[in-house]
Amino acid sequence: MSKNLIFRILVAIVAMPIILWIIYQGGGWLFGMVLFLAILGITEFLLQEGFCLSSFFYWLGLFAVVLSISISTGFLDIIHLIPAFENQTSALIILLLLVFVISTKLLAVGKLPPQELFRRSSNFMWGVIYIGLLYPFVYKVGEGVNGISGGDSLLLLFSVLWIGDSSAMGFGKWLGKHKLAPSVSPNKTIEGFIGGIVGSVIVGLGLYFWKFQNINIYHIIIVSLGCSISGQIGDLVESMWKRSLQIKDSSNIIPGHGGILDRFDSLLFAAPFMYLYFNLMLG
Repeated sequence: MSKNLIFRILVAIVAMPIILWIIYQGGGWLFGMVLFLAILGITEFLLQEGFCLSSFFYWLGLFAVVLSISISTGFLDIIHLIPAFENQTSALIILLLLVFVISTKLLAVGKLPPQELFRRSSNFMWGVIYIGLLYPFVYKVGEGVNGISGGDSLLLLFSVLWIGDSSAMGFGKWLGKHKLAPSVSPNKTIEGFIGGIVGSVIVGLGLYFWKFQNINIYHIIIVSLGCSISGQIGDLVESMWKRSLQIKDSSNIIPGHGGILDRFDSLLFAAPFMYLYFNLMLG
């Protein structure tokens, strides 16, 4: 057994009970976990993009992400603070526009070539939007949607993604012959992609008989399938970003797993799918 695999197993043994406890506590504990992961995520992203911790752009990005998550989750009542905002959506749009204008203007002061200016300002905003707008969906799922337990929903979400990830890796090593996206992630295969979906649906069905018999079984099958596909797309998106920077991991903060973005990239795409599906189809 490799040293890296031992680290992965040890981290999972320590982290999983803590995460399970937090998702069933909900409320402030869940918000704190989401905010903590987002802060680490945007820090990894901006450092890899060349914005050091002492730079104005790092603190602007961090401020935008924290504010975006606080508004999106309702922990900051922006409508009460600034009555001019009609709703949370208008506040978030104005916030992101301001951040974009400020960052682009300040980067332009550095007299960067137009191509580099566009690349850096676009990547900066992508990081803020990617992390600041997608992480809140984890909290929203955890608060419960249309009468479904938030803790049970997050248990389903994490189980589908983590078991699916292990299943994809196993199927890929066992049967993998056809590359899924060789220019983005050379090790991923179509067989692994399908194996991930199979593993996700199986664990989803298992949780249905334990936790979700109050809703129709086909909803759990669709959610498990959709979360697996969207999660694997999220993994490819992060791989594309890392390949553009020619790096292997977003950081080495989690032994054996890489960085926060490496470990939770699939979550950022799967959580919105689960929230929207439960909200639209079970409403």
